[in-house]
Amino acid sequence: MEKKYNYLIVGAGFAGATFARKAAEHGQKVLVIDRRDHIGGNAYDCYNNEDVLIHQYGPHIFHTNHQKVWNFLSEHTAWHYYQHRVVTSVDGQEVPMPINVKTINMLYGTSYTAENIHEFYKERKKDIPEIKTSEDVIVSQIGEELYEKFFKNYTKKQWGVYPSELDKLVTSRVPIRYNFDDRYFTDKYQAMPKNGYTALFKNILDHDNIEVLLSTAYNKVKDTKAFEKLIYCGPMDEFFECKYGKLPYRSLQFEFETIYAEKYQDAPVVNYPNDYDFTRITEYKYLTGQKSEVTTISREYSKADGDPYYPVPNNDTATLVAKYQEEINKLQNVYFLGRLAEYKYYNMDNVILRALDLFESLQNQS
Repeated sequence: MEKKYNYLIVGAGFAGATFARKAAEHGQKVLVIDRRDHIGGNAYDCYNNEDVLIHQYGPHIFHTNHQKVWNFLSEHTAWHYYQHRVVTSVDGQEVPMPINVKTINMLYGTSYTAENIHEFYKERKKDIPEIKTSEDVIVSQIGEELYEKFFKNYTKKQWGVYPSELDKLVTSRVPIRYNFDDRYFTDKYQAMPKNGYTALFKNILDHDNIEVLLSTAYNKVKDTKAFEKLIYCGPMDEFFECKYGKLPYRSLQFEFETIYAEKYQDAPVVNYPNDYDFTRITEYKYLTGQKSEVTTISREYSKADGDPYYPVPNNDTATLVAKYQEEINKLQNVYFLGRLAEYKYYNMDNVILRALDLFESLQNQS
C-alpha cells in the first residue's frame, strides 16, 4: 500500500523547510519536493572551482528582530556573527548606504552632526500630502536631488520601472538615518550560518519523518502521492495555470568572477545606481568570513524573464493577485506560503516566521 503523507510541501526553501521541520517534530509524515536539483531555494550556496563559498542566487544576509526565528535557526546552525555594510558609487565616490550623516558629509563636504542633520533634510524634502509610490516615500524624506542620485536609476535597473510606478512598500524597506550608523541593518540578531545556508537546510530537513524529492515538479506528483494537506510555496499564478494571466516577477542574472587577490573591493557590496548595466557587485568572502588567497565576486543584473525572485507590487498586480486570492480561498487543506506563493516581498526572517505561525495555527485547529 502506498505511503500516505500528512503534508506534501512544494518548495525546499525557507518556507517549506521550516514548516516541514516543525511538522516532522510533531510526528507528521512530510514529503518535500522541489523542481530544482538542490535544497535551499534562492538561499542555496556552494563552493566554486576555486573553493570559495558563493551564494549561487546572489547575496543573502540574515538579520531579524524575531526571537522565535533566531531560536529556531539556532537549533540547526552555529553562527558567524556579521553586520552587513554597503556603499554606493555616486559622483565618483563610494559612500555609505543607507544614507546617513557620514554619507551627506562625504557627498557635500559638510560637517553635519546627528544633532543638526535634520536641518539638511528639512531644506530639501518635499511635502507630499499622500504617500502613494516609492518615489513619494523618498522625496518626502530627503528631496529630489538625493532621490535622483541614489534611488531613481537603481530602482529602474532593479525593477524595470521607475519608483513612481512602484508601490510605496518597495523603498520603505530602505531607511534614511539621522546618525552615523552605517550598518545596512540594525536588527538585534545579525549573522550568517557558520557552515553556509545549504548546510543549514540539510540540518533542518534531516529528520526521519521528512522525505525530499528534488528535480520534481508539483504536477508530476500531485496525482501520484497520497497526502492530507498541501503547503504550496511556488508561484501563485502557476498553481492555477495562469488562468487570469501571468503575474510579473523580476528575475536576476549573476556574472561570477574569481580574482587572484585577497580582496577585490573595500566593502562587501558596492551599489551602482547610475553607472553600468549591473546593479551591484558582491564579494562573498566578506559575508562568510572565509580565508582564501583568491576572492570571488558577482555582478548582478536584473531582468524580466527567468526564475522568479521578486514580486512586482503595483496597482495592476494587486488587482490580479486579488483574483487569485479568491481562488485560494475556495481551496480546502491547501495553504500558500512564502514570497512567491503569497506574492509578497518578504525578507527571509519573515518567511520563516510565517511558516512557524502557520504550523502553530494548523496545530491549534487539529
